[in-house]
Amino acid sequence: MFQAIPLSLGQLSVWHDIRDLPPARRHEPNNAAVWTLPADTGVREVRSALGTLARRHPSLRTRYDLTDPDAPRQLPADETATAVLDRAEADPGDPGHADAVAAELAARPFDLGSEHAWRARLLTHGDTARALVFVKHHIVADAWAQELLRAQLSQALAGAVPAPAAEAPAPGPAELAAEQFSEAGLSRQAAALRHWERLHADTPRTALPHRPADRGTAVQATLRSAPALSAARALADRAGVSVACVVLAAYARSVARLCADGQAEPQALTVQLMSANRFTPRWKGLVTSMNQWAPALLPLPPATNLVGLARAAHWSSLTAFRHGMHDVTAVARLRDRAAAPEPTCAYNFVALPEGASAAGARTVPDPGDQSPSLRWETPFTTIGPRCYARADDLGGVLSVRLTVRDLGRDQAAALLWDLHARLLAEGKTA
Repeated sequence: MFQAIPLSLGQLSVWHDIRDLPPARRHEPNNAAVWTLPADTGVREVRSALGTLARRHPSLRTRYDLTDPDAPRQLPADETATAVLDRAEADPGDPGHADAVAAELAARPFDLGSEHAWRARLLTHGDTARALVFVKHHIVADAWAQELLRAQLSQALAGAVPAPAAEAPAPGPAELAAEQFSEAGLSRQAAALRHWERLHADTPRTALPHRPADRGTAVQATLRSAPALSAARALADRAGVSVACVVLAAYARSVARLCADGQAEPQALTVQLMSANRFTPRWKGLVTSMNQWAPALLPLPPATNLVGLARAAHWSSLTAFRHGMHDVTAVARLRDRAAAPEPTCAYNFVALPEGASAAGARTVPDPGDQSPSLRWETPFTTIGPRCYARADDLGGVLSVRLTVRDLGRDQAAALLWDLHARLLAEGKTA
């Protein structure tokens, strides 16, 4: 009989988002990556390296007991599990073949109770491996952890990690849950709950506009611009903060303008920030999902420029991240009691481990095309906040992907182009 273990707080956040999804949407927590392999890599080498990762990281061998949706549990990692690797012949003449395979694998939902929530397919040409398509449920790994897996797979293929060290078990989400629900961990949870209680008392009731024609719709667009990243870097140097805070400041100001709809802009917004929660050495390399939304109150005085707003965003973010590891169920109950409004928008500047390559898991813009562009996409998922901006530094190009519900294309485009214009206008004077 398996001994069930509480979910870690990051796993619980994922469950909170997915527990009520209808069957037709149960694939939405999945994420797919296409990892290019070194030339002349053999099939056996990839199978062995993938097996090494599965043995090392308990999250890749974990199933879940979800029979009581109010008390989900993780089961002890399967000790005898082995990596399952499908193989398919690649079409060397079709550059979109790997992406099509990734889309097909990601569209299949996982049964978290009966299977390990990841799958891989090796694309080969003859006996040579060309690329590995890796798909995982978000409860298995967040973006940081996925990049760790990619890097460790590359190291194993290159023989850079001795086999005994590579196969030594790493801490898993069960160990993290044990720490989070220890006496000290429960004390930190209580402090976070008190913080959210104070924040909800001060939450401005500012909401994005609703238009009847847009209800029930979801749109997604990605803005890419090299000049915007250069401007953001100049502003960050002047403000003494990160590029992430500068882009957050521009995003919040543009959201506030959209909320005003021609009236006076709100002087504060509550923004959900994605906290990685990897701030201690023990958990920095943990493969699981540790991300949690952490609301921050951002002041937006009318006359303040982006440098001033970025500094304010920096301090608001630090306060939020300090309490980013929290029990989402308890916070939801608190919000219900306080009748607190939803945060106006959400923001995530994607961080990856030091030395990671953006090309490892995401599409990098063509370096020959540096002109600003706006590309419309079909959202793979609409789980989470109503208005969500995900920003990346992709090889010297700022990428901001905006996913919104109940908001039309014209408003979404106006928000992104307004953000872009603010960065360029103020970046020139930085």
